[in-house]
Amino acid sequence: MLTDEPRAERLLALTGLTPDALRGGLGDRAVLGAVLDFLAGHEADLVAAAVALDLPPQDIAAAARALAA
Repeated sequence: MLTDEPRAERLLALTGLTPDALRGGLGDRAVLGAVLDFLAGHEADLVAAAVALDLPPQDIAAAARALAA
């Protein structure tokens, strides 16, 4: 997902994360939630992530909802 520069820039801008915070927070529930919310909030990003991860898009959306709870 981050190899697409416009998508990566939008992720950082919308989540407020920095590249270092993103790398350092991969095990952090809040960081994961922010990334999943970003993906679930834009269908093209969600579908691209689902294809890259070989997952159904609804599984990613469900993970975003679960972390928000």
